[in-house]
Amino acid sequence: MAEAYGIEVVVFDILGTMVDEPGGLRAAIRDAVPGADDASVEQLLTVWRDHVEREQQRIAEESRAYANTDVIDREAAQLVADRAGLTDPVAIVRLAAASRRLRPWGDSVAGLARLARRFPVLGLSNASRATLLRLNAYAQLGWHQALSAEDARAYKPAPEIYRLALDAAGCPPERVLMVAAHAWDLRGAQAVGMRTAYVRRPVGDPPASTDTFDWRSRGLDELVAELTA
Repeated sequence: MAEAYGIEVVVFDILGTMVDEPGGLRAAIRDAVPGADDASVEQLLTVWRDHVEREQQRIAEESRAYANTDVIDREAAQLVADRAGLTDPVAIVRLAAASRRLRPWGDSVAGLARLARRFPVLGLSNASRATLLRLNAYAQLGWHQALSAEDARAYKPAPEIYRLALDAAGCPPERVLMVAAHAWDLRGAQAVGMRTAYVRRPVGDPPASTDTFDWRSRGLDELVAELTA
């Protein structure tokens, strides 16, 4: 089916789409603060995620100079530590590297491998180059190439991030398919002319009624089956 639409290259978001980012952060917080109950863990996770979102937005608005996710994650980990009363420097350093230890969803590894037999597959992530290298190894994600937004010194959905993938693909944007569990990410890809496929995940951002994505799937297996039919 993908060939019928002229798809040559498939690009995947990684955080949330291929790996369980919130689940991994929760596990890292529980490990760092073993006495925290579930409600406290959720509060600390909110501290982390709010900081990341706020700082990436500040960078997008040019009210902060670019900093990669390693820097922002270290800041988030320190905020969590301060809130939780955590003072062990080794535990804080390990917490700051939580994004390097995110588990893949159950269908991610096999689905990606199956699709990679038919198409070149790229990972495209806001994660830093160093984090992306270790995360891909940890989660055993078999990309043909993995691209970090760090190379554009910006964060998705800035158009220059998607152009990294288009440059790597070496073909017109309408022949490149962006796969994500986040509607905001797919809208960013659409803005530069890419085709789009939404994959539902428990932690994703579902499409609005006004979104017009090329594919909508209940899971990666379903999408892969359609693309390789």
